[in-house]
Amino acid sequence: MVNVPELFGSMVFNQSVMKQRLPKETFKLLKKTLDDGAPLELDVANVVAHAMKEWAIENGATHYAHWFQPLTGITAEKHDSFINPQDDGTVIMSFSGKELVKGEPDASSFPSGGHRATFEARGYTVWDPTSYPFIKEHTLCIPTAFCSYTGEALDKKTPLLRSMEALDTQAKRILKLFGKNVSHVATTVGAEQEYFIVDHELWTQRKDLRMTGRTLFGAKPSKGQEMDDQYFAALNPRIVKYMEDLNETLWKYGILSKTEHNEVAPAQHEMAPIFNTTNLAVDQNQLTMEVMKKVAKRHGLECLLHEKPFAGVNGSGKHNNWSMSTNEGENLLEPGKTPESNAQFLLFLTAILKSVDENQDLLRISVASAGNDHRLGANEAPPAIISVYLGDELYKVLSSIVEGKTYANDKSSKMTIGVDVLPPIPRDSTDRNRTSPFAFTGNKFEFRSCGSALSIAGPNTALNSIVADALKTFADELEKASDFEAALNALIEREVKAHWRIVFNGNGYDESWKTEAAKRGLMELKTLPDAMAHYLDPKNIRLYTEMEVYTKEEMESHYEIKLEKYAQVLNIEVNTMLEMISKDILPAAYKYIDAVSKTVIDLKAVVPGARAGAQVALLTKLDGLTTELAAKADDLSKRHLSAKSAGDAMSIARAYVDSVIPAMTEARAVADEIEPLIGEEYKPFPCYEDLLFRI
Repeated sequence: MVNVPELFGSMVFNQSVMKQRLPKETFKLLKKTLDDGAPLELDVANVVAHAMKEWAIENGATHYAHWFQPLTGITAEKHDSFINPQDDGTVIMSFSGKELVKGEPDASSFPSGGHRATFEARGYTVWDPTSYPFIKEHTLCIPTAFCSYTGEALDKKTPLLRSMEALDTQAKRILKLFGKNVSHVATTVGAEQEYFIVDHELWTQRKDLRMTGRTLFGAKPSKGQEMDDQYFAALNPRIVKYMEDLNETLWKYGILSKTEHNEVAPAQHEMAPIFNTTNLAVDQNQLTMEVMKKVAKRHGLECLLHEKPFAGVNGSGKHNNWSMSTNEGENLLEPGKTPESNAQFLLFLTAILKSVDENQDLLRISVASAGNDHRLGANEAPPAIISVYLGDELYKVLSSIVEGKTYANDKSSKMTIGVDVLPPIPRDSTDRNRTSPFAFTGNKFEFRSCGSALSIAGPNTALNSIVADALKTFADELEKASDFEAALNALIEREVKAHWRIVFNGNGYDESWKTEAAKRGLMELKTLPDAMAHYLDPKNIRLYTEMEVYTKEEMESHYEIKLEKYAQVLNIEVNTMLEMISKDILPAAYKYIDAVSKTVIDLKAVVPGARAGAQVALLTKLDGLTTELAAKADDLSKRHLSAKSAGDAMSIARAYVDSVIPAMTEARAVADEIEPLIGEEYKPFPCYEDLLFRI
């Protein structure tokens, strides 16, 4: 029986460990850094580093690594041992404050969007003391930010921390108007992680899964998810053992793994943690994805994090539950019970509506990837159109503001500032609209568009930044008001009316919503290139630079990186697809054709006059399909070659969307038609039935 309280955080140098191992004065100074962002002096860092090293060695560590999140979307680490040679040929184990606080990895081989040449190799990692170090295998991992020699952010953590600071600054200005002088406002996130589990041996036999993370071919099995018998069903014993191991490993790292269950599709599951401060939640989600894959291998399994590993069944997302809280524990998205708190809540809610409406493109960009493009709008995930779901109660309240009517509720009364008082709203009074990309769920917003493999740093950086920008606009106006209540009333009424189009409580899967959204002037950005075409729009550069989240140069770099990665992913997929057609699918079909042909010859030799009609019909069909597939592969190869030389990054990405992806779809359709016609023993790799139903 696992002692969870004893196990939890045992591999983390958290505040409890710090308090035990650091001198009181050192802990006090470090706590000031953690709480207030005060700089950490080198002499204090030396004491912290020594205590951290001693603790790490006691727990089996021999190395340390600055653990950072470059623009690849995954984590990176360079391991250095604690050994320090002595004159007598021995070594001691040492770790200095300088080594803790700052590292110098080679920055030349990480994505930079063309803004750094290979010879410009110097980069720096800088300790983020708000995210606790942890021991992974034999290494003490120190969460860090990553920047260039010139100070340009080369990672996802730095902009996230900047965005959190921006929101903190602007939210405190708003709260001060309501007479609240809090010291800190932080965003919190709980990221629900969906994933697929397949057998490792079967995975090794699928070149597409190994190289791209998704199946590029696969005929529909006789059963999919249509019986609705997978969701919340009893767990397979093999999955139970995997989840037990996963939980114990995550708990060691201080990750609040709370919920586990089967998801809708066969072989699909979900893990949901308890919410945490955003930068910690981001770090922990990155570590969670790594742990999921490693633990799966220990059990002879493979964890698939791709957004759409299988056609014909649901893909995987990562629901980003986002809120704002003060250091005193007040959730700013809690509707509240008094006129004052209602007014405050309505102002923050209005800021969110404004920010989402004005920045639909930035939110869509933040979740855009080649993998997620397969999932969004496919009747299994929110559409590519960004909208806000409020639930019935809040919808009625805001409707009354838009229509200038009294809110029709027996419990409502008129506020002195002129808007109706909200009745107490239980956390479960808003339905979880799975078709909405951005849904209010009682005291938080659930951003459902995020893909399962995605780092949530990008979406949360965007969310924090756009809300901070809206709060700044409101604070600038209200701070100048001679009559705060009148100005507040006017602002809420004006802004809710101005951004009412973004509110949609209906079915986002319904085709009629696309027509309605177009009438409202909402954006439908179906693909990554569609979304990225707006990234460098003047209003986006203005927002990010004024909030001091990105510089213009960093944005230009990200623009190139996103498009380049999109093309690289598709390049790998096309190469893999062509190789599987030429080396696996066609040879298997030819071998089966040869076998059936011999049976026809043998049959006619034994039975004079035998027609062998079924066999001949099958051979005729297979002959036609293999000829067609070879032609489709040739066409795909030509289109691929043309796309790679289409011009700049955007032109190449658009060529993939307009020309290559349709050719991939056509080639797959023919291959998938061949698959069920071939005898089981002739099939070149495991089919969907094997992958989805053999655990």
